[in-house]
Amino acid sequence: MISEQVANATLNLPDTPGVYLWKAADGTVIYVGKAKRLRARVRSYVTGDDLSQPKTRALMDIATAIETIVVPDEQSALMLESNLIKEHRPRFNILLRDDKSYPLVKVTVQEPYPRVFVTRRLIDDGARYFGPYTDVGAMWRALNVVKRIFTVRSCRYDMPTDMPERACLDFYIKRCKGPCVGAQSARDYREMIDEVVAFLAGRTDDVMRRIRERMAQASERMDYERAAELRDAVGHLAQIEEPSAMVDVGGGDRDVIGYARDGDDACVAILVVRDGKLLAREHRLLEHVEDASDAAVLGAFMASGFLAREDRASEIFVPFEFSDQALLQQVAPRGVIRVPQRGQKRELLDVADQNARHLLEEFKLEGMEADERAADPVYALGRELGLQKIPRSIVCFDNSTSQGKDNVGAMIWFENGRPRRAEYRTMRIRSLTEDGGPDDFTSMREVVSRYFRRRLDEAKTLPDLVIVDGGKGQLSAASDALDALELAHLPVIALAKREEEVFMRGRTEPLRLARRSAALRLLQRARDEAHRAAVTYNRKRRTIRTVTSELLRIPGVGPSRRRALLGVFGSLQGVREASPDAIAAVPGFSRKTADKILQTLRSSDPVASGTPAPATESHSSDTEPAS
Repeated sequence: MISEQVANATLNLPDTPGVYLWKAADGTVIYVGKAKRLRARVRSYVTGDDLSQPKTRALMDIATAIETIVVPDEQSALMLESNLIKEHRPRFNILLRDDKSYPLVKVTVQEPYPRVFVTRRLIDDGARYFGPYTDVGAMWRALNVVKRIFTVRSCRYDMPTDMPERACLDFYIKRCKGPCVGAQSARDYREMIDEVVAFLAGRTDDVMRRIRERMAQASERMDYERAAELRDAVGHLAQIEEPSAMVDVGGGDRDVIGYARDGDDACVAILVVRDGKLLAREHRLLEHVEDASDAAVLGAFMASGFLAREDRASEIFVPFEFSDQALLQQVAPRGVIRVPQRGQKRELLDVADQNARHLLEEFKLEGMEADERAADPVYALGRELGLQKIPRSIVCFDNSTSQGKDNVGAMIWFENGRPRRAEYRTMRIRSLTEDGGPDDFTSMREVVSRYFRRRLDEAKTLPDLVIVDGGKGQLSAASDALDALELAHLPVIALAKREEEVFMRGRTEPLRLARRSAALRLLQRARDEAHRAAVTYNRKRRTIRTVTSELLRIPGVGPSRRRALLGVFGSLQGVREASPDAIAAVPGFSRKTADKILQTLRSSDPVASGTPAPATESHSSDTEPAS
């Protein structure tokens, strides 16, 4: 319940841009948001549609106070929101997981004699920061290259104010050229730092070109010792470049953003492309994203500091447009944000998405068997349908009937895109229309209702996605069954055969997936498998009914004798082909009865089915395991 104090506090807010902070009873900040008009935005938490979201209702149940900060414009509100989220890490905001744990490489370019070292604090002091590095090994490899090729000082003197009396050991082993004792000029040292910055930014070709120019100049001056040092540096850089994967996207610098989500977690992967070469991969995990849209999650990542990074590329590829994209572009105008649709650029974006999926799986399934990993089509299906949770488990329903008889339903289960046959179920459908025949919509409602009622009674896991074979009518029937069981939160869709259209709750128009898409192929596989299971069970029921009707026509053969015959001979055809002595040997049968049975069966037409029938006539359980 929203307290009266909170409701009243929202009445007197200014109608200007700003940031608002919801607080709990102990003063803890539990949510930070921005607004173009504070009064209207905050009032929506109390009176608007926001309360339809479970996350918002939970927030308002805890919130006891609100604080607002007025700023000049919407761009300022965006940046202030990002800073406050990092400061308070509110429980209801989308958060970068372990945001403060990733190291950065800092180059103190604001100093006369810059230093290069590792830090975990990002502050606005004029220095250049590279990272954060999620792969710490890659960071140390980069630093080792800097130490090996460039003679950056490792001391902490505040030069030139604080100068040592003599050079340290690095000078004598040629790890430093001694700017502290005047052996290297400030200009020469600054040129070297420029090359370090270019190298850390991924512009290795620029660094090699500069070093070659200086090597030629040293050779012209006949400073052959210096030329040899520069030659060795070029050789080391060439070795570093060799294993770099080539990306044929026309050269240039790009950051390619891949995205994946599953439930309350999401992952963003960044492929770092410089001069057309794929140099590195970074990633960030985000939490508290369950009730947020994909656009909001990606927008939160971009606003949290990525667009403010000095080492980002001039061109950024993203998988889709995100929240506040135009506003963020104004705040951080350097660089162009694009959503590639086709060609090599789209393929590179697909690689980034695949990396994000892999990294999220590593996080979600750490310690589990490899077979538990979700396949790529499962992620594709979740993205195409706009699901908040990856549909790892899918159940699909189909019905089958034979000329109005043997009306049955089948349910198949896919786990991570693969059939899980132990979870298959079949059932005989009981519901009939007023004229005594089956109705597909009524049958679908019954099958879905009985299946999920039993699953709830047995406290079994519910699927992430429900699929029914059919169109709007079947979708409506399945939705009614789920609503009656208070399972309206389960995503349910219908797949129509003719045009392969996907019907979804809340959408008037069907969704048409690309014919070759992995998502559509997964849906088709599930639909076809459910159809196969339903038809197979229908044939089984028809065989049982046919056998039963044939044996019932034999005088003196009741239910007990009928079961005994099927138990010994397996099928009606087996009884027909048995000898009189074999039938007479069955308990309860005499030679006279055996002759009568064989005379009746052999005088009638043979049943057009050689399929062995089961030994029992029917099952008393609500659902049966499917074959």
